[in-house]
Amino acid sequence: MAAMNLVSAGVRSFNLKAGKGFSISKPKGCKLGPRAALVEAGPRGDGSPVALQVSRGDLAADLQAEARAMARAANASVYSPELLANKYGSRPVQAAKRTLEILVALGSFALQLLVDQRNGTLDRNKRKRAIKLKGIFTRLGPTFVKLGQGLSTRPDLCPPEYLEELAELQDALPTFADADAFSCIETELGMPIESLFSSISPSPIAAASLGQVYKAQLKYSGQTVAVKVQRPGIEEAIGLDFYLIRGLGFFINKYVDIITTDVIALIDEFARRVYQELNYVQEGQNARKFKKLYADKEDILVPDIYWNYTSGKVLTMEWVNGVKLNQQAAIESQGLKVLDLVTTGIQCSLRQLLEYGYFHADPHPGNLLATPEGKLAFLDFGMMSETPEDARSAIVGHVVHMVNRDYEAMARDYYALDFLSTDVDVSPIVPALRDFFDDALNYTVSELNFKTLVDGLGNVLYQYPFNVPAYYALILRSLTVLEGLALYADPNFKVLAASYPYFAKRLLTDPNPYLRDALIELLFKDGRFRWNRLEDLLIEGRKDRDFSAKDALQPVLRLLLGPDGEELRNLTIKEAVRVTEAIVLGSVADTYNSAPSFIQTLMINGNGNGALAISTADLEATMELRNQVFRIWGLLSSSENFDPALLQPILQVLQQPEGRSLGGQVVGGVTQRLAARLLQQLLRTPTVPTSSSL
Repeated sequence: MAAMNLVSAGVRSFNLKAGKGFSISKPKGCKLGPRAALVEAGPRGDGSPVALQVSRGDLAADLQAEARAMARAANASVYSPELLANKYGSRPVQAAKRTLEILVALGSFALQLLVDQRNGTLDRNKRKRAIKLKGIFTRLGPTFVKLGQGLSTRPDLCPPEYLEELAELQDALPTFADADAFSCIETELGMPIESLFSSISPSPIAAASLGQVYKAQLKYSGQTVAVKVQRPGIEEAIGLDFYLIRGLGFFINKYVDIITTDVIALIDEFARRVYQELNYVQEGQNARKFKKLYADKEDILVPDIYWNYTSGKVLTMEWVNGVKLNQQAAIESQGLKVLDLVTTGIQCSLRQLLEYGYFHADPHPGNLLATPEGKLAFLDFGMMSETPEDARSAIVGHVVHMVNRDYEAMARDYYALDFLSTDVDVSPIVPALRDFFDDALNYTVSELNFKTLVDGLGNVLYQYPFNVPAYYALILRSLTVLEGLALYADPNFKVLAASYPYFAKRLLTDPNPYLRDALIELLFKDGRFRWNRLEDLLIEGRKDRDFSAKDALQPVLRLLLGPDGEELRNLTIKEAVRVTEAIVLGSVADTYNSAPSFIQTLMINGNGNGALAISTADLEATMELRNQVFRIWGLLSSSENFDPALLQPILQVLQQPEGRSLGGQVVGGVTQRLAARLLQQLLRTPTVPTSSSL
């Protein structure tokens, strides 16, 4: 819900004086800070008000207040297809009237699509029809507004033009009567409104499909709060609509072959989410969990919940002064930068999606505020979602496969991501992925536009039998929204470039076996170690504020010396020999090149090819390898939290039998290679130099 911000300080409010009715006045300033102790009003057993002293750190009192809020929400509705069928199946007239209204609206739209198809203008008119559908959903009311917003996250169901237009669908429904809202507050909280608030705004600050928001001051503490009140009759309206929509879903599943997704399952999942939004106590618990997980960062703000003023249909939260994230001029007038706030949002979103898996599923501009202190405030926690634990790692691995252009592995990832059932053959999908990504990946990560990537991937998903899970569709929407906000401030901003440091950090430091294998896959190719990839990962990973040099590469080292690391040890031995040789030869080259010319001619029996026979190309490759290793060490050692003690575990494992064996093989390999070069040089006939020498 576009929310609890007060951009204009001149909002008038009701001053509620017990026994004297309503009077209009300006709201008084509140000197209590958001972390001050609160004195909250709570009902006694007899319904009379009582002052309840609650410290913000008093967990027991907070839990008691929450328990009372849960008791007030005990009768909150829960989505049940069976109950809806029993209820509305016995009301045929009411169901028929609403069905007719929906059929007339959607039937006219379907007729236009049919005409477009027969005239061959279906593709040309996609944008026009998408705009038309957006208007129809708005007129049909709250359920269809929510449905349209849900469809805007489903690239497997809708072409890109529809995704874009439906994403703009706003909760711009008419407000309901303020008297109804105040009556709801009194009924839900069991107290006269003048006993709860010293002032409350005479009209809503914001309105949405499910409710509207007022600004108020708590009577007993003076704390400024946002009070969200549910729209009257909303349960009845959405219940009937979901009953009818579910019947349509049965029809689509049975007769519409072009849609391969289980429509009934989608409707049920979406309906459950909407019904969860109707329980404001659940939203408060969502906010508390979100705050616990993500507000540990100083630039993230999540408002507190006032449980003594919360019920199933009334939610009271800490008031947040701020500006919507899409209001660039207002943000910059406070000395803030939109791009800094968007970058903060991206980092927080990645933590939500891939670290803890609990994420805000509706991050539109109205739910993201820039505070005067430069913090990013998240609002409206009615619709949350979770990324399954296995999928979190699979997403990071999918990015690695994309970078490696391993399209066969990308296609197989869709099993782990639950896009495809395991009995679906992915081989026809591989060429489509190759055709799109080969072109897209010609750009560098810093040049790649996330929306272009999503649109292209959406076209692939739309053409093949994918069933995109809700969590993944919401991930795409979340990052697309953030990139769109950033593009207002900087047309060249790329969300992938801002996201890459997080992915690099996770790959380098996460002990998860899937991510560890993905890192090895990224670093090794055809039996050779790709030092340039490691250097790039370290450069990007260091940009993430949570990067730890101490943790970098530790998961790989543990695997290297573990019982399952034999294959990796063999690769590492070869690479260690190559690196050691490069360092030795590099030192010899430096010594040779710094020596006077007459000394150079005397070295190694006067051989004109230098100290050791090596071609120009080999010498350049050897020196570049040595320099690359030195640069990587420099990146690690210059990290802010670098500690030489991080080498201690390596030294300890090298003292173990496996480590000593590994070290012995490396030394032996280096000795053999250097001896071979020396022998080759000694047996070589002196010639006039034709290639670079050491």
